[in-house]
Amino acid sequence: MEVRTLTSSLAGAQADAVVVGVYAEEKLSAPAREVDEAIGGLLTRLIEAKEISGKGNEVFTLWGQSGVKAKQIVTVGMGPRASRDAGAVHRAAGAAARAISSKARGTVAFALDDDLEAAAIDSGVAGAMVGCQGQDLFRAERRQHPFQEILWWKGEATSLERGRVLGECVNFTRRLVNQPAQDIYPESFAQVASEMAGQCGLTAEVWDLARLEAERCGALLAVARGSAREPRLVIVRHQGASEVAPTLALVGKGVTFDSGGLSIKPSDSMKTMKCDMAGAATVLGAMRAIGLLKLPVNVVGLMGLVENMTGPAAYKLGDVLTARSGKTIEVLNTDAEGRLVLADVLDVAQSGGADRIIDLATLTGACVVALGTEVAGLMTNDQTWCDQLSTAAAACGESVWQLPMFAEYDELIQSEVADIKNIGQGRWGGAITAAKLLEQFVGGLPWTHIDIAGPAFRDSAKPWCDAGASGAMVRTLVEVVRRLGEPAS
Repeated sequence: MEVRTLTSSLAGAQADAVVVGVYAEEKLSAPAREVDEAIGGLLTRLIEAKEISGKGNEVFTLWGQSGVKAKQIVTVGMGPRASRDAGAVHRAAGAAARAISSKARGTVAFALDDDLEAAAIDSGVAGAMVGCQGQDLFRAERRQHPFQEILWWKGEATSLERGRVLGECVNFTRRLVNQPAQDIYPESFAQVASEMAGQCGLTAEVWDLARLEAERCGALLAVARGSAREPRLVIVRHQGASEVAPTLALVGKGVTFDSGGLSIKPSDSMKTMKCDMAGAATVLGAMRAIGLLKLPVNVVGLMGLVENMTGPAAYKLGDVLTARSGKTIEVLNTDAEGRLVLADVLDVAQSGGADRIIDLATLTGACVVALGTEVAGLMTNDQTWCDQLSTAAAACGESVWQLPMFAEYDELIQSEVADIKNIGQGRWGGAITAAKLLEQFVGGLPWTHIDIAGPAFRDSAKPWCDAGASGAMVRTLVEVVRRLGEPAS
C-alpha cells in the first residue's frame, strides 16, 4: 500500500473518501472546518442535531456532497482533545478505515487534525492500514478491502514511511497468525522467516531437528514429539550497531497448533489454537520493521516452533525433561507446553550473547482471567527494564500491566523429583508461576516476559480492527528498539 502526503486541499482531493476527525464537545478541527465550509456548514448542523458527537471511534458517512471531489466524507470521533494520544489516533484511523473498507476503495485521504505529533501520525497511518485489512483470507467475497493508497494531510514523508512500515508489519504478523495450522507449521513458518529476512536486510539461521538434538534442547523436543511436524528454531539477526554494542534478544513462543497434548483441550478451546504461535509471529513482525527502518541497535529474534499433538510418541505426565541448560523439569500438564519451549529458546538467547531479553507468548489463560482480553501482562526480574517497556507501550497506546514476581512464587514450582515442575500448585497465580519457570532460564540477564494470551487474538471485532489476530505488541517492540537507539542525553 502506498502512503503519501496530501498536497491538494481536502475539497480538491482526488480520493474515494476523505476522513476528518471530530472532537467531543469542542470546535471543529482545522481540516473538519475546511470540509464543513466546502459543504455549506453541513457538519456543523449535524453536530448541533447531535447526529455527530465526536465520541471516540464513532464513524459517520456523507455521500455525494457538492463542494468536494471525494465521493464520501467520513467523520470519525476523536474523543476529548485532552485525552488524545498516539493510541487514540491509531484507533480512530483504524475505525474509519474499517468502516470504509467494506467496499473496494482506491485512494482514501485522512485529515484527523492539523497538529498531530510525529508519533501520532506514525500510529494513525498504521491504524488505517490495520483497519482496512480483515481476517477473511480465504473468502471468495471479502468483507474488507485494503486501500490501494492513503493520503495523509500535512504528514512528513519520514513519519508517513514509519507509519507505513509499522502498519505493514502489524498486518504481516496478523496474516501469519490468521492462517490455519495446515499452512503455518514449524517448517513453513521457518521458510517465511528466511524469505522475509532476505528481503529486509536481516540474516536468518534455522535449527532443524538434528541441530536441536545436537544442542540438547530436551524441553522443546519433548513438546514436539507428539506431532508428525518436525520442530524448528529460527534465529533472525539485525546488526544495526557495531559488533561490540549491546544486543537485545526478542524471544517468541511458536506453538503453531496446540491440542494440549495428552492433557487434551476441549474442542471449543482448540478452535483458535492456530494463534498459539502469536508470540513468534509478533517477534518476526517486529524484526521485519526493525530491519526495514534500519534502527541503529543490534537485535536478535529467536522463535521456537513446535506443534503440541497427541501422537504415539507424545510426552507424558510424569516425564522428567532435561532442558538445554541442564535443569530438569517434571511434567505435570502437557498443556503447559509453551514454557517448556521457551525454556530452551531463552537459554539459547542468554548463552548466545544477548545483553537483555524480552519474551512474548500466548502463555496462560490465567493472565486473561487476571487482566482481561485487551491487556498484556508483564513480569520481570529487572524493574528498570520493565519500566522501559511499559513506557514504550504507553507511547504506542498498547495496554500492559505488571504482575508481581515475589520470591514466594518460586516455591510453587519446586518439584519433589526434579529441579522444577511445569505448573504451580492448583489454580492460583498461574500466569506468575509460568513466568517464574521462564526466569530460571535467562541466566540473570535483565528480562521481561509479556503474556499476550488476551490481546493477541480476538473472538469479535473492535471498531478499529477485525476479529482474529490483532498484531498486538509489534509496535511496542519496535518502539523499545527505537528508544534504545536514541543517543544518550
